[in-house]
Amino acid sequence: MSGRAQLMWDEAVTGYDFGRNHPMDPVRLELTRRLVGAFGLDREVEVVAAKPAGESTLRLVHREDYIDAVKAASADPEGADGSYGLGTADDPAFAGMHEVSALIAGQSVGAAEAVWRGDAGHAVNFAGGLHHAMPGGASGFCIYNDASLAIARLLELGAERVAYVDVDVHHGDGVQAAFWEDPRVLTISLHEHPRTLFPQTGWPQETGAGAGEGAAVNVALPAGTGDAGWVRAFHAVVPELLAEFRPQVLVTQHGADTHFEDPLAHLAVSLDAQRAVQVACHDLAHEYAGGKWVALGGGGYAVVDVVPRSWTHLVGIAAGKPVAPEAVIPEAWRQAVYARTRQSGPWRMTDGLWPVPWASWEEGYDPADRVDQAVLATRRAVFPLRGLLP
Repeated sequence: MSGRAQLMWDEAVTGYDFGRNHPMDPVRLELTRRLVGAFGLDREVEVVAAKPAGESTLRLVHREDYIDAVKAASADPEGADGSYGLGTADDPAFAGMHEVSALIAGQSVGAAEAVWRGDAGHAVNFAGGLHHAMPGGASGFCIYNDASLAIARLLELGAERVAYVDVDVHHGDGVQAAFWEDPRVLTISLHEHPRTLFPQTGWPQETGAGAGEGAAVNVALPAGTGDAGWVRAFHAVVPELLAEFRPQVLVTQHGADTHFEDPLAHLAVSLDAQRAVQVACHDLAHEYAGGKWVALGGGGYAVVDVVPRSWTHLVGIAAGKPVAPEAVIPEAWRQAVYARTRQSGPWRMTDGLWPVPWASWEEGYDPADRVDQAVLATRRAVFPLRGLLP
């Protein structure tokens, strides 16, 4: 296995653009790539532009009629078929939509292939993580589900156990749906409680079906959860399940919309806690998956202050050259941010909350604490199904 990480990047992914005033502004991808370069991390990774996912690859997850509908909307946005979730406020149709969505999916599939074959130990596609797209429909700013496609490709290549850990503020519903009955894929999602946030799924009682019962795991955290509770919940659920499952590859989704500045959600997580969980995912990949790690982006709508810093940390961790939280952001990047957005960029790679204090679940829990209640609900729902004590 090569020790060199891969960064999947093609400038054309910034064409994933739902239009003016849509929250998912592709400038977040452009600014992240610039910040990665400003810290010299592109010299520490192999930058690779994979080919777009072809139709046979897309059909590993998506229905043929849906792919045809995306192609039609891509050629004629005004005629988008709303029955497939296309042409909606969340997922407006735009010219070239199929092509750029397939390109983003191709980067995640390429990342999975590189890691599985040993061409790279770790691979990052921060343009990916579009986890809401369903087999037969668009949803939640997501056209093709690149995370599911990467996992499906791993299974096609012979993987028998793939773990997916999603720490986006929104439930990873599309990935869960794709592998709902598949015991080869363990999906774990930590997200804001469905009572208060789209897509209103991801209850702890959602544990899979048939042969896949016990292979879907959901931690539904109360609105307002901050650093200590978020990191505690992650460590109270994820490591024990990975130790039992023994994945051959770990795929993780790192939506940055858990941040307290994010305009679309209600958690209160800092950049420093996001970095702590990124480090934990890296370490867990080495501990339980032979170091095979595919890391994806996801949501994140504080597109200047949060997303570029969070995903630059992710790239640095994958590259084995983590950026120190106290690192000063290069002035050239801040100038580029202002020229591009007329906003002032952040000064440092921290929110000033590093290191993140949190208490281990093994030290006991508080039955009156809402985060602990959420963790306990998850453990009670799924741990016995996997032969573990709740």
